[in-house]
Amino acid sequence: MVKESVTAQRYSVKKTTASLQTRDGIRLDADVYTPDTTGQFPVLLMRQPYGRAIASTVVYAHPDWYASHGYIVVIQDVRGRGSSQGNFIPFSPTEVSDGEDTVHWAAQLPQSNGKVGMYGFSYQGMTQLYAAQSQPEPLKVLCPGMVGYDLYSDWAYENGAFYLQASLSWAVQLAAETARIHGDINAHKVLFTAARDLSYYDPSPRFSESFRKYVPGFFYYHWLNHPQPDDYWAQFKPDLTTVALPMLHIGGWFDPYLRGTLRLYEEMQEKTHSLQHLLIGPWVHIPWGRKAGSVNYGPEAISPVDPLQLRWFDYFLKEIETNIHQTAPVCLFEMGTNQWRYFEQFPTPSPTAYYLTTTGLASVREDSGQLTPTLPQTPGQDTFVHDPWRPVPALGGHASYPAGSFDRTHLDCRNDVLTYTSDPLTEDLYLAGDVAVEVDCVADHPSFDLCAILCQVTPDGKVYNFTQGYIRLYEATPPVKIPLQATCICVPVGYRLRLSLSAACYPAYPVNVGTDKVSNEVNFIDAPIITLRVRCGSEFPAQVLLPKLTADQQKAEKLTG
Repeated sequence: MVKESVTAQRYSVKKTTASLQTRDGIRLDADVYTPDTTGQFPVLLMRQPYGRAIASTVVYAHPDWYASHGYIVVIQDVRGRGSSQGNFIPFSPTEVSDGEDTVHWAAQLPQSNGKVGMYGFSYQGMTQLYAAQSQPEPLKVLCPGMVGYDLYSDWAYENGAFYLQASLSWAVQLAAETARIHGDINAHKVLFTAARDLSYYDPSPRFSESFRKYVPGFFYYHWLNHPQPDDYWAQFKPDLTTVALPMLHIGGWFDPYLRGTLRLYEEMQEKTHSLQHLLIGPWVHIPWGRKAGSVNYGPEAISPVDPLQLRWFDYFLKEIETNIHQTAPVCLFEMGTNQWRYFEQFPTPSPTAYYLTTTGLASVREDSGQLTPTLPQTPGQDTFVHDPWRPVPALGGHASYPAGSFDRTHLDCRNDVLTYTSDPLTEDLYLAGDVAVEVDCVADHPSFDLCAILCQVTPDGKVYNFTQGYIRLYEATPPVKIPLQATCICVPVGYRLRLSLSAACYPAYPVNVGTDKVSNEVNFIDAPIITLRVRCGSEFPAQVLLPKLTADQQKAEKLTG
């Protein structure tokens, strides 16, 4: 998909360690990889909290590779992490000033030509945005990957439901690293062990003590105590109002922060005239490879990001023509055909509706809930029961670990999962863009959750998820609209579509305790059994809204690349 950069010459690389002092006197340490030759080079900067030796090599090539192409690569420990001084609080306002100070410092390194680009994903993607906020003059280009642009709705919560598994796992990782920095061997051992088998019900006193002592800035508990968007969350969003830098945005169909990647891309693309490109692969958060879950998407799915980033850096930092302007700005991996597709903008086709119809046994018989292209006139109702003692478990998707696509046949056999399945497709179905489900659902408690999972059913009966969404509701008035992850997929002729509905996806999200009190501190002794009813028919047009591409759109988008 992406050719090698036009930078032909390769250099041997030398590594040194260097430090800067921030404006408030904190020492920040970095590894610096420099071509072992004379001359001046642009700087590639990554600021990260996991120990600079890792350098995000879980998804990117080692800094040696970038440096060998004629760049000074700086991998810095952010404040309070690795060997850098200070107190680490995730997404702290000091990331803005520290990022600006680091950009100016990097631009003045020996052999620097004064131009800086930044790369990195996840937290390292956010540090790019914070550094850009104050618009330091040397900063010329960004390559943010998998960012939770709006920390509340893109990172910590999904439609009011807390990302329990992802947030707790990350908090434990950071707490263990803090214990290591402080030399607390016992606490580090407890946290390291717990991270391999987290308890979401009743953590041990030793774990709770170590976790509360070392979780940075107590952020995990602050997140729990702010379950709705408010001023607490507003302080963390990067202010890019006047920023107009070119950006290469990188995402994954099974990444929990895809909403943030799309939000950032669309905002920047709308308000600036600088070049904005978007690349989304069939990837989970880590790694970016050919396999996501149990599905192998083939050799085309292997990450092209490293050579692609090099083309961007060569163009904006070395003024080498790499033809990035001649490439369509949106490049999406189409699952099913397992190829890259090109678009002039992120696709927003008019939604095509598949309606829900039932005999009332959609939670008992897999063939009793149907997806049909026409609105059924006969009313129907499916009743199912959520039991907190055995909540529907998470399997794949974007919010659980391991993420990706899995055969969920065994879960769709549960009586607390409603399944609505179409007839076999008579032609290939091409989808690209946002997906949503609208259901007329009521419950016997003020609050309940809904998990909607869209799957393809193979001719031999296997059921593979390809997009899903989750919502937490309080005193909801039907119909309920559940946004699902955006997707790009071709569902082949002969396959069937299936919608699976449940009231839990645990431990990706906390079990709902059924009250109208907005809280994530779950006391399982209070968690009730919840009975839910989904109504469908002409009076209750429950439906799946799919971004179906027309034949003309399919042809145009194939030709664009």
